[in-house]
Amino acid sequence: MPTTQESFTPVPTARESGNHGSPVMGFRYPDSSPQKPARRGTGPVPAGNLATGTLKYIALFFMIIDHLGAVVFPRIPEMRILGRIAFPIYCWCMVAGFHFTRSVPRYLMRILVTGLISQPLYAIVMNHVGTTGNILYDYLLNKPNIFLTLFLGLAGLWGIREKKWGSHIWGPAAAVALATVFGVDYGWRGVLFIMLLYAARTSRPAIAAVMIAFFLYWGTFYYPTSSLFGIPISLSELPFWLSQPLNAFLRLETYGLLSMPFILIRFRKDTRMMLWMSYSLYPAHLLLVWLVKTLVLG
Repeated sequence: MPTTQESFTPVPTARESGNHGSPVMGFRYPDSSPQKPARRGTGPVPAGNLATGTLKYIALFFMIIDHLGAVVFPRIPEMRILGRIAFPIYCWCMVAGFHFTRSVPRYLMRILVTGLISQPLYAIVMNHVGTTGNILYDYLLNKPNIFLTLFLGLAGLWGIREKKWGSHIWGPAAAVALATVFGVDYGWRGVLFIMLLYAARTSRPAIAAVMIAFFLYWGTFYYPTSSLFGIPISLSELPFWLSQPLNAFLRLETYGLLSMPFILIRFRKDTRMMLWMSYSLYPAHLLLVWLVKTLVLG
């Protein structure tokens, strides 16, 4: 299972999505029911938080914490726990972006190009260079960054929506299979989560149900947390009615549920983010982590 949290999913800006109903990022929420048709995309508008500019800044903050915890402060597990918040938020941003974008192929190309440009720096920051004996493989293919996960997830969503030549069946199946072949970050479960989130996008209760069920399942692949903020946690000493729920929730990937309030609660305003900035923040944050790593560890 991957242990890193490299999650950055740019969502189209007002100019790209053609949604000019508000002075802030050019978006507005549906006037009545979530079933109101969108100007771009097909089907009902996603029911969750559409303030994706603000959401991306929030997810970036937690992603930086996670990467610093992974490579600079590995003895502080709370940083990795907080970092679990970033990936679900970026997945939700991509689901929203998929609905509003004018061109899915261009969206896919931007994600792919950003991932390829960022991969050598990602390999250096995450200490992947020199692990296989093949320098070229270490820099480009060994443990690819999160953008390959996002690329496959978006491609699967495209297949589901287009339904051409049975693409709603073989498209998501191919995306999950390729995630396994390439060993993408978060594995096939990360790609599958994107598609499940898309399936539940029109209902906030459905989004919550999918997230709770999936992250509880995902958490079964990890050991329960033994301590939080220096306080030991001994589940065996607690009564059964309390130890069993805590045993299910206090696991690394299950902490992704901490992202639910950000996804489900709609913000009244959004923060403007230019399209070029959406994609440049990922390599920029890697440079920041590398700088801190160099200063602290030498």
